[in-house]
Parts: sequence; structure tokens; C-alpha cells
Amino acid sequence: MSRAQAQEGDIGGGNTVEGFHALNSSTVTGGFNTGLGWYSGGFITDAFFNTAVGAGSLDLNNGNSNTAAGTGAMLLNITANNNTAVGTDALLFNDFTVTSPSTANDNTALGFQALFNNHDAGNNTAVGSGALFNNDSAGTLPATAFDNTAVGFEALFSNTDGIFNNAVGAAALISNTTGFGNNAFGESALFFNAIAAENTAIGDVALAFNDFSGAGTANNNTAVGGAALFNNDGGSENTAVGTGAGENVIAGFNNTYVGDFVGILVPDESNTIRIGDLSNGNGAGSLACYIGGIFFNFQPVGGSVVEVTLDLANDKLGWDIGPNQSAPSVPSRGAPARRSAPGAPAQRPTQHQAMLNDKVDKLQAVVQLQQKQIV
Repeated sequence: MSRAQAQEGDIGGGNTVEGFHALNSSTVTGGFNTGLGWYSGGFITDAFFNTAVGAGSLDLNNGNSNTAAGTGAMLLNITANNNTAVGTDALLFNDFTVTSPSTANDNTALGFQALFNNHDAGNNTAVGSGALFNNDSAGTLPATAFDNTAVGFEALFSNTDGIFNNAVGAAALISNTTGFGNNAFGESALFFNAIAAENTAIGDVALAFNDFSGAGTANNNTAVGGAALFNNDGGSENTAVGTGAGENVIAGFNNTYVGDFVGILVPDESNTIRIGDLSNGNGAGSLACYIGGIFFNFQPVGGSVVEVTLDLANDKLGWDIGPNQSAPSVPSRGAPARRSAPGAPAQRPTQHQAMLNDKVDKLQAVVQLQQKQIV
């Protein structure tokens, strides 16, 4: 077996190898690379600061400052820079389409097949087996699936082109494909969301059925609490705070629910505010209500100031004119209109490599000097 096939130890230029065909290129001019394992960094030529540990890790790589630990980790990376992959097949397809300059930079994948299918997208972080598995899997250019964060088993598993999503928890945002600006924190939060955008779910299975039909109308919802807004499919601009709050909203919009299980006794509705009322199913709602900021704001009845009324049968607030008051002098109001779907944001520009390039140029000069001395 030749030295080229079974290299071992320091081979000059700050490069270190151990394994069959590790750092095997006969024209290595790069420096400070480490290849440990069968074909690890096997085709590196003029790249710098790479670490490949595991069979086939960074095999085709000629980018800079990449770290791959695990069998097949970053196997197909060509020229992308500043990526970290830890786990079998993590970031395996990264940079496989070989865009020039590469855009598949600054990704971090920790876990079995994390960011497995990522081709050209950058600035993504995946922690957990299968997290962001299908990110940018189509490899269409220009890539859009940038700046996503997935922490948990198969979090954001199906994401293909979505941008600016954050998923923390097993299966959080698992069905998301092109939805953007979503935040899911909790096991299976925003589970069925596919293309809807700018939703926030905090709590296990919060907004679980959001966008279940895939219509893309379930945007701008906020759910805080386990199973909050659980059944929402096409509704938008809803806010629910409390365990199980707003559970019956399906297509309604512009609702606000505050309190555990508020809204579970009422059907789907829109433009409604419920705070600890009878709809929470405990038979009484809240037993007392205190609101500050009123005492110092005396407003005599008259003009546009009317009397507040309360329906004791269902805690519904309303108003009426006083006994000596004519019709209030205020403009008429219509029901709030539903907002249109938000537009996709522009992706962050590719980060410049100027500092890295300068560092590489200087080290290349050092390596060339060392090689002359060795000869």
C-alpha cells in the first residue's frame, strides 16, 4: 500500500492525516487541515482549516473552515465554508450543486442526518436527528431556505424553502415547507403548519392544526399555552393565552382569548375578546375582575362618552346612552377586515469572506515557504 493510500501523521503545511486516502490529493497546497478516517478530506487541494473525522467526511471538500465529525458528514461539500456537521450523514448534500460563489455557508448540523438534504441554503442551525432534514432539498436557485433554527427530533423536518423559522421541540413545525417567520416552542407545536407565515406557538401542541388544509390563510396567530388554538386551521390574527385557550377556533380571525380553556364552550367566531369568561367551562368564569388605570380618568356621560353595560347571563360587555343623552356623536364603525397574507421577506445577503480570504492568503505564503524547506 502506497503512502498516498495510507497516510499517517504530519504531511506538512500544518496538515495531519490518519486513514486510507485521507487528505489523499497529490497536490495539497492548503494548510492546517485534519483528516481522520477512510477518505476523510480525500480531495482537498488548496483549502484551509478543515477538520474531517469519520469515513467519507468532507470527502469532496475544497472549502475552508469546515468541521465534519461522523461517517458521511458533509460528504459532498465542494466549496462551501464555515459549516459544522456532527453526526452520521449530517449536511451530507451541502453545496452539492456547486454554486459559484457558494451560498451553503455557515450551517450547523448536530445529529443523525441533520440538514441532510441541504444543497445551497446557509445560516441554518439544526440540532437533533432529522432536524431540517429536507431543508433546500430541491436545490433550486437561488436558494431561499436561509436562517432557520431547529432544535429537537425532526423539528422543521419538511422545510424546503421556508425562511426565518424557529422550531424548538420534537416535531415542532415538522410539516412546514415554505412557511416563513414562524416560531414554535414545544413538542409538536405548529405540527401541521405547511405554508402559513408569522405564527408563534409556545407550548406543547399549541397551534397544532394550524394550516392543516394547506390554504395558507392561517397567518399572524399567537398561542401561548399547551394546546392553545389547537384546532385552528384557516383562522388568522388570533391571540390565545392559556392552556387550551381558543381551542374551538377553526377559521375565525381577530380573536383574543385570555385564561385557561377560555372559549371551549363557544363555536368558531371572529372579532371577539374573551378574558376569563363563562366560556372556559368551569360554570362561573372568573369570580372577580380588577382593571387599573380607571380611577383617575373621570369622564362625564355626554357626547361620545356613554354608559357601560354588562349582561349577567354571559358576562358580555356593551354600552348604552345615558337617560338625558342623545345619540352619541361618533362615526359609525364596520366590522374589522381580515388582513391579506404577509409577503415573504428578502433573504439576508451572503456574508462576505474578505477576512477569511486575507487569512488564507497569508497562510498560503507560510505553507509554500515550509514546503520549499521540506524539499
